[in-house]
Amino acid sequence: MNDDPNSGPDADAVVLDVDGVLVDVADSYRRAIVESVAAVYGETIPKAEIQQFKDAGGFNNDWELTDASALYVLAEREGYDADLAAFTDAIAERGGGLDAAEAEVREALDADAWAVVEQRWDPERLRDVFQQLYLGSDLYRELEGREPDSETQGYIHDEPVLLDDETRRELVERYDVGVVTGRPAAEADIALERAGFDIPEDRRFTMDDWEEGKPHPKALTTLAERFDARSVVFVGDTLDDIRTAVNAAEADPDREYLGVGVLTGGLTGEDGRRKYEDAGASAVLESVNEVPDWLA
Repeated sequence: MNDDPNSGPDADAVVLDVDGVLVDVADSYRRAIVESVAAVYGETIPKAEIQQFKDAGGFNNDWELTDASALYVLAEREGYDADLAAFTDAIAERGGGLDAAEAEVREALDADAWAVVEQRWDPERLRDVFQQLYLGSDLYRELEGREPDSETQGYIHDEPVLLDDETRRELVERYDVGVVTGRPAAEADIALERAGFDIPEDRRFTMDDWEEGKPHPKALTTLAERFDARSVVFVGDTLDDIRTAVNAAEADPDREYLGVGVLTGGLTGEDGRRKYEDAGASAVLESVNEVPDWLA
């Protein structure tokens, strides 16, 4: 790992994640996860423990993380006796993601208990509640095309911008800049506008643009080809972001791909730094605003 700000790579392109990199989502997406489960099932997981799902991998989509959290709550009621750390460890061992969470619960419970969980588990309702909480009533009507259950402000308005204006100017002036995010396109537009970015559609990948999701390298390698870049830096706030860069380097060995982890998302402090390093990060920085100096 290289975290010396004076010895960064000679990069051609910088690709940015959105959540936890450009905007802080602790009181928006992560709040919506725990409160959606609570609204539908009357209890939920602690917000601080969401990171355990992120670290397990395969949960770049927060709707699916909400589904997995609800699955854990329902499974506990039917006798699943592992704590949340053991549950997410089991998910990681199975390859990560919602399918792994479902397989873990299905195999751990007897047939009758699983039938109860499966019958009560309602991802469609969870997604709808999530969108109402996150977007608020006005944006929910606009983007989802339905009437909300009640009038709400929406947590999307509680996303402080993490990117400084000077950092944005330096990145745009010195590099080709792209975006790879798990957000739906409309929600990515809102965050990018708030951060002051105008990223053309052919320089970004959102949830709507690729089926695979992180850590699949397709989006990153495609942007590298479009930029005709020799060296690409991908800045993210999760282990799956780092794994995306590592996977891209394996899939496209003619180019250099460097994953940079920032400590402004769920991974923080020395523990976060160690996890990034173990995942193969080329650098761990306090925030996206250190990227220009590291690359200088």
